[in-house]
Amino acid sequence: MIIKISPKIIHKVSIFLKKGGLVICPTDTVYGFLADASNKKAVDKIFKIKKRSKSNPLSLFVKNFKMANRIAFINEKQANILNKFWPGKYTFRIKRKPKKDLYGVDKNTIAIRIPKYKFLNDLLNKINKPLVQTSVNISGKNPLNKINDIINTFEGLDILIINGGNIKKGKPSKILDLTQNTIKTLRK
Repeated sequence: MIIKISPKIIHKVSIFLKKGGLVICPTDTVYGFLADASNKKAVDKIFKIKKRSKSNPLSLFVKNFKMANRIAFINEKQANILNKFWPGKYTFRIKRKPKKDLYGVDKNTIAIRIPKYKFLNDLLNKINKPLVQTSVNISGKNPLNKINDIINTFEGLDILIINGGNIKKGKPSKILDLTQNTIKTLRK
């Protein structure tokens, strides 16, 4: 199913996600697959469709710092760094709290991001849960940012595609590791 992006569809998309649906949605970086992080079947669909190894964990979108703090151990130094870059195009790897209802993510660390994209932020506020997310592509291939390429590749699968047009010069978020004493860049 393909729908045009609009504030009017937020409720419909949140219900679809809560029922275990898989969504393709534009973000502030590239188009992304989204699924409810607490729904194992939905998360497993992402791995299957992308042909991605489960040994390569997914990252999460969270709606705010409070939600990030519920799932990750964030000290004062890390909080200062996060506050400089969030919301925005930076994903941070942080030590994870032992929370059982998150699927597709690493057991010890968690990669999280607060995006800076109104539609997605409104969706996160509406669903009020972390969403697993990853770029729209088959693993190892470049992210798809042209809506026609996305439709041609994924239409017909049980996915809700949100048409936000083409994303020009889109590239995945930068990933920084904050699990050690120094900041390490994992993806530029």
